[in-house]
Amino acid sequence: MIWCVEDDPSIRDIEVYALQSTGLDAKGFESGDAFWEAVQTEIPELVLLDVMLPGIDGVELLSRMKKDAKLREVPVIMATAKGTEFDKIQSLDLGADDYLVKPFGMMEMVSRVKAVLRRCKPKQETHILQMGGVTMNLNEHTVAVDGSRVMLTYKEFELLRLFLSHPGMAFTREQLLSDVWESDYMGETRTVDMHIRTLRQKLGDCGHLIETVRNVGYRLESIHDR
Repeated sequence: MIWCVEDDPSIRDIEVYALQSTGLDAKGFESGDAFWEAVQTEIPELVLLDVMLPGIDGVELLSRMKKDAKLREVPVIMATAKGTEFDKIQSLDLGADDYLVKPFGMMEMVSRVKAVLRRCKPKQETHILQMGGVTMNLNEHTVAVDGSRVMLTYKEFELLRLFLSHPGMAFTREQLLSDVWESDYMGETRTVDMHIRTLRQKLGDCGHLIETVRNVGYRLESIHDR
C-alpha cells in the first residue's frame, strides 16, 4: 500500500488515483498527524510525503520514521516545492529514497514510485549449506549429492541441516534428540542411530562424512579436519 501524505485535497486525490490506475494500492492522508497516528498500527509499502504539511511537517515525519525500528526501512519519496534546495538536501540526508519537485507530472510520480519499490525490494537470499559433495538448499528444502537429488525424510533433513550448520562439532545422541525431535520427545537414543544409518546410506559416497565419535555421538567431518 502506497501512502500519499498531502494537505491539498485535489493533489492528494489525483496522486491516489494515478497510483491506483496503474495497479498499485494507495490511500491518502491530509495531515502529518493523521499519517503518524495511522502508521502506529499499519506499515505502508512506500510513503509519498509532502514537506509542507499542517501540524507535523514532512521533514519531522521523515526524521521520526528513520528513528523508529519498525519504520526506518519503509521507502520514502519527498515532495518539495520548486527552488527549495535546502529541503531536498535535508530530506536526502535524513534518509529519503528520492524526491519530487512540485509541480510534477503524475506519470513521473508513478515511475519514481515503481523505481524506488524495485530498488528497495528485499532480495531473496538463496540459503545453501555445503560440505564435500553434499549440497542443501534451505529455500527449496532439497539435498543433492554430487549434483544428484537425494530424497530425505523430514528428520533426516533436519539432522543433516544441523550437521552442515556446525561442521566438525560433535553432538551427543541426547543433543540430537533434543534439537531434531524437540526437547519434549521421550524417545530412545536408538532412534538417532537408526536415522543416522539411513542418512548415511542415502548420502552414498558422502555418507562417511558423518562420523561416529566414540563415547559421544556423531559429527560431520569438516574439510578442515583433513
